[in-house]
Amino acid sequence: MKNKSNLKLQKSKAHGYRFTVGRCIQLAVALVFLVFIGRFLYIGISKTVSGQNLSARVKQLYHRNEVIKANRGTIYDRNGLVIAEDSHLYTIYAILDKSSINYKNKPEYVVNKKETARKLATVLPMSEKKILQYLTPKTKAFQVQFGAGGSGLTEAQKEKIQAMKLPGIKFMETPSRFYPNGTFASHVVGLAQPLYSKKTGSQNLVGTMGLEAWFNKTLTGKDGYRISSVDAQENQSPNSPQIFKDAQNGNNLYLTLDSQLQSLLEERLSFVQKTYNPVSMTAVVEDMKTGKILAASQRPTFNPQTKKGLTKSFRNILVQDTYEPGSVFKILTLAAAQNSGNYHPNQYYNSGSVSVGGATIYDWNKSGWGSIPLSQAFPRSSNVGFIKIEQTMGAKTWRKYLKRFRIGEKTGVTLPGEQPGLLAFNNVTDQAVTSFGQGVNVNVMQMMQAFSSLGNNGQMVKPQFVEKQTDDSGKTIKNYKVEKVGKPVYDVNTRKVLIENMKRVLNKQIGTGYSYKMSGIPLGVKTGTAQIAKPKGGGYLTGDSNYIFSVVGVTPTKNPRYCVYLTMKQPRQMSAPAEKILASIFKPVMRRVVTMSKSENQPSTIISVPNFKNSTYQAASNKATNLGLKLVKLGEGKNVLAQGVSKGQKLSQGSKIYVLTSGKIACPDMRGWSLEDLRQFSSLTGVKLNIKGSGTVKTQSVKKGTIIKAGKKITIQLKE
Repeated sequence: MKNKSNLKLQKSKAHGYRFTVGRCIQLAVALVFLVFIGRFLYIGISKTVSGQNLSARVKQLYHRNEVIKANRGTIYDRNGLVIAEDSHLYTIYAILDKSSINYKNKPEYVVNKKETARKLATVLPMSEKKILQYLTPKTKAFQVQFGAGGSGLTEAQKEKIQAMKLPGIKFMETPSRFYPNGTFASHVVGLAQPLYSKKTGSQNLVGTMGLEAWFNKTLTGKDGYRISSVDAQENQSPNSPQIFKDAQNGNNLYLTLDSQLQSLLEERLSFVQKTYNPVSMTAVVEDMKTGKILAASQRPTFNPQTKKGLTKSFRNILVQDTYEPGSVFKILTLAAAQNSGNYHPNQYYNSGSVSVGGATIYDWNKSGWGSIPLSQAFPRSSNVGFIKIEQTMGAKTWRKYLKRFRIGEKTGVTLPGEQPGLLAFNNVTDQAVTSFGQGVNVNVMQMMQAFSSLGNNGQMVKPQFVEKQTDDSGKTIKNYKVEKVGKPVYDVNTRKVLIENMKRVLNKQIGTGYSYKMSGIPLGVKTGTAQIAKPKGGGYLTGDSNYIFSVVGVTPTKNPRYCVYLTMKQPRQMSAPAEKILASIFKPVMRRVVTMSKSENQPSTIISVPNFKNSTYQAASNKATNLGLKLVKLGEGKNVLAQGVSKGQKLSQGSKIYVLTSGKIACPDMRGWSLEDLRQFSSLTGVKLNIKGSGTVKTQSVKKGTIIKAGKKITIQLKE
């Protein structure tokens, strides 16, 4: 009985325990249920989770905010030929993480790496093996890029890869600037490069040198945007509102530079650089009547398209470097003396040397020419003669004219980093040597400003690089007018005296500039040979080549308008006289200037490119010939499918336009082709060019006549 009683008691306790546990579970479930109900009610009423508005998040999920990128303004030469314009380039990358699945449950990662590598190799300048190495990194990566070979892709290359529909292959647009002329007034035009902006979270083109930097705000546009609603398939929802603001492209600049003249100047400078290897050179051509710079360059320089040479030539020598100008400065001294009534050409002096303030100063011909009249001081470039002229004027008068010529003051030309130079005028020796361009430091633009007085009866005008600004539609919004900056010389006879003296410099018997004489062209010139100060210890460098050699020339002599000014510092391979070296630049450039001036009133040689598409090649060729353009055919077909230069773009007469037809394409002989020729060819054919060097095409890796297809890689070697 007792055992039965204990068994009942145990069963009763177990039952009570299970009942208690069950009740606890029921209460827990009820509590959880109440928490969920409460949470749902809270979310339903407040529509927020962790401070995030759910309605806004859902709305955001089905909204698309698209940035509409603005184009940077284009830079043209004075005839409307493109110098710098925007170019859309792309960088390819591959997603490798297998968690990347789209809303249709399809992979957004690279599925078949070998197949992907094989197809990409037909477009990218990389081997299939190299691409596969990128796609199989040693460490786990969400996505990978393909190095230099996967960047700088054109729109055509991007479209070809997109047409392959390779999972996981994506593109990033990279803002870039296209400089079709290569080395072309590089430090004047400058450089615009993509820089990351924290404000926009993207890369934008920013001017970092030259006019690109000075006019950065003008050239930079304002991005637009589009906000729209989409469905789950990324299609715009019907009847949904759309907010749209169009991009505002930057304004365009029309420069005063003439492309043909500039190209000739670059070619001549490159020749001298290669042959005689000077430390540096500068060259400027100016219309003295207006101050407009028609051509300007320097050496060393760089190619803004390839960036070759940039690290060694980041300084703009035209404004950022100052130097002692030497004897070309005698133009200013003679102008001051004549204008102030202190030039007495028939007065005689003893040439060779003179003692001033305890220092002995020599002529370049130390033995001199005996007792000669001051009328020969300028053509013979006699330092002693000009000290006599300065002493006759007096330091006070000479200093007054130096101030009138704005020596030691910035010109305010539209180039960054201009240096004002300096003037040493503390004692009689300092004052004396300034008369022949020593003890005074100037920049090139200051000299051009001073020389402009020769073309305007003593009136100086500010050097000018920009002619006008236009908006995106081509409407002129600002014209740059001639800016007068003082009239240091008032005597109307002063210019005549100066020009007559500059003409006598060409005299073979007494002049120092006979090498610059040009048959049939009325010229006045002045040569210069300036000493170079030692970096340390004072004094000047010695040696036949340790000078800054220079020449300035004006034409026509009856009413001067054009000025060419060249400087050359320390030619390290001086196998010819300085005058002969500089004349190899001066003469062809001056001859082109004269030819250009004669053709100014002739019909325009700038052509607006017509539409050749869908025409027969023969009809298109006839149209091009009638306009003065040359058509180059790619392919075997009869009809034009595409053209390398867009309709409406401006070209000079004689320019080439490449057109694509159907059929096989044979590799042409590219020797002598320019960078622009290569760009058109690559864009039309899809051939990937690996370009090395600068200048024009010297060699090509694929023989002429070889049948080529899109994706074919050709290595091109350029040479100046």
